[in-house]
Amino acid sequence: MIVVADASVLVGELLRTRGRELFLHPALHVVVAEDQWSETEHELARRLGIMESTGRLTPDGRRVLEQSVRTMIGTQAIEVVNREMYASFEETARRRVPRDPQDWPTVALALLLDAAILTGDHDFLGCGCPTWTVETLRDELDRSSQA
Repeated sequence: MIVVADASVLVGELLRTRGRELFLHPALHVVVAEDQWSETEHELARRLGIMESTGRLTPDGRRVLEQSVRTMIGTQAIEVVNREMYASFEETARRRVPRDPQDWPTVALALLLDAAILTGDHDFLGCGCPTWTVETLRDELDRSSQA
């Protein structure tokens, strides 16, 4: 199953063991638009800095977590798709997410791949692409694995 991940869900789940395990599920292929990956990297660095400065994460723990994320990208658990691939869908995608035009790359990539969007953001509702929440996707993958 291919899903296009929104930056906010990527950040939240990459910081959680359960999220990293989900992204490594053998039946799942997570893709993210290049624009959204840049946002993800920025926000991850910001949140890791806060966690470290408040003592919730040691410097060693931060390095391990950063390496884990790099490995996920390097092993194709998460594939970053270049902007040129989905840019032709920009106009349509922008029309479909009027509440947050910055979300257009996620919609454009979903349109290109005819894939669902993994999100917790209600701005994607009504964009014409199916959406998954993390919880629903996890349950679906668990059921599919048991069948």
